[in-house]
Amino acid sequence: MAYAIARIKKLKRSNLAGSEAHTARQRETPNADSDKQNIRFIGTNNPTLSLDQLVMEKIGEQKRKIRPDAVYCTEILLTASPEYFRPNCPTQAGYYEQDKVDSWLSASKQWLDSRYSDRIVRAELHLDEATPHIHAYFVPLDEKGQLRAKHFFDGRLKMRQFQDSYSEATEHLGLERGIKGSRAQHQDIKDFYSVVNAGIEPDISLTQLQLQAKAADRDRAQAKKQQMEATAKALALENELKDKRIKELEAQVAFWQQQTQQLRDLALEDVAWELGLNYERERWRGHGHIINIDAEKFYDFAPEHSKGSGGAIDLVMHVNQCNFRQAVVWLDERFGEAGVERAAIAHVKNRAADIIQTEPRSQFAPPVEDKANWSAVEHYLTQFRGIRSDCIQMLHNQGLVYADQQQNAVFVMRNLEGQRNGAFLRGTRGENNTFKGYEKGTKRSDSWFYFSLGGKANDKTSTAILCKSPIDAISRAMLEYLIRGDVPPERTVYMAIDDIKSLPLERLQKVPNILVAFGNDKSTDAAAQRVLELMPQSQIKKSKASDWNQQLLDYGQQLRQQQQQQEQDDELSL
Repeated sequence: MAYAIARIKKLKRSNLAGSEAHTARQRETPNADSDKQNIRFIGTNNPTLSLDQLVMEKIGEQKRKIRPDAVYCTEILLTASPEYFRPNCPTQAGYYEQDKVDSWLSASKQWLDSRYSDRIVRAELHLDEATPHIHAYFVPLDEKGQLRAKHFFDGRLKMRQFQDSYSEATEHLGLERGIKGSRAQHQDIKDFYSVVNAGIEPDISLTQLQLQAKAADRDRAQAKKQQMEATAKALALENELKDKRIKELEAQVAFWQQQTQQLRDLALEDVAWELGLNYERERWRGHGHIINIDAEKFYDFAPEHSKGSGGAIDLVMHVNQCNFRQAVVWLDERFGEAGVERAAIAHVKNRAADIIQTEPRSQFAPPVEDKANWSAVEHYLTQFRGIRSDCIQMLHNQGLVYADQQQNAVFVMRNLEGQRNGAFLRGTRGENNTFKGYEKGTKRSDSWFYFSLGGKANDKTSTAILCKSPIDAISRAMLEYLIRGDVPPERTVYMAIDDIKSLPLERLQKVPNILVAFGNDKSTDAAAQRVLELMPQSQIKKSKASDWNQQLLDYGQQLRQQQQQQEQDDELSL
């Protein structure tokens, strides 16, 4: 496994000459092969132009005095694991495959150019040591030309970005990034030179036994290193996932803070100041006003005004004696679009709160009953829908079903306390009448068509059967009665639910048994599954026919056929 390696070394001015002496081979370097030529690929080869001169010329004149201990230059050191340059013999110091070096040098030079541009005053490829490596000198000037080393390399985040950037630039070569989140100090270059010098031949004075012992130690160390690398990679991945989650949570917090801020009105003190009022003796005074501000409310104690209200827009309208539109423009000019939006939202909230407190509540007005049309509606329900007359009459006597002036069957919808809050209408006039819908003013989220059978009136509901329409709910109850021959032994409620949004979830969760009987078509399957998710105690019960009313009609037809057959059998027996 080969890694891309990047390190830095911060250089004060006093360090420049010493660093140059090493990288330019102005002094003897241990382990360096004098027969091999290093390559300076950025910067002049003029031996009379020192690194100090290059750096100072690049820094130029600064706006502020440079501190004596300031970082004048950063030495960037780049290399890769020996396994990259010599994959077949990583321990053979000084050997490398030329095509590997060329590809790596090209990628590294392109990275230096794109990331640091002309602020790299010199860069050299060293080939005279065990492993090829680069020394590049970067003058840390910001976008304004000011010397600011901290801007580039201070802190773990910036160093991580530095490492990530070089890793991405060389990953096409098959080089991997080092372990993220490592506590290693990137400024410490001992590890860098340990890689550079990897593969140097051992002391030839060692005996064969000593060499074998060192080889065994090396193998054990290599195995331990691989194990530690695997553990470190796993921990790094875990840390990355945690960092990602932290960033997601921070983004959510920032979003909700922004949303919360958006819902807050402008501070009335700031608005009063912009209006030209001054805070004196615990009041905002000016232009004939004496205003007390208490959070989002204000009151003008000036005799000629004596008025109180709330919100930034009302305060501007009051002091400037202007209308709503003019107040909005005034706020926009002083607080910007975001500020005026906050004021507008608060204004609407205040007005809505006032309306809620003072406006009388409208009561649902059910369709006017027309008793003259009841016989026609009853005929439709019994003859065309197959519901027994005594069942229809029971619901009619309870006020749950009646006829309106348009000969519609009116199914009364109530909240769970029994108050009428809506009505569902079904057309019955003429043939193939498909009209159906809700009466205007129906509270669909707080009213349902429902009725109870079985048990005692005061018993708690044992079972709730949910159907898709009032007629289906009645049909389901009718089928149970015909098959059982009686009402359910325990209290059972039959309820019409045509949409999950109207499900009285809180009340139904207290019912032990829920039967989801929405019919037998694909359009209702998803809704039934959703109810099952919301209420685990529920069970899905599909009708044999397309819906429960059709099953009731089919069952009625079956009973009539059986009755006719019985009559024929009785005649034959005579």
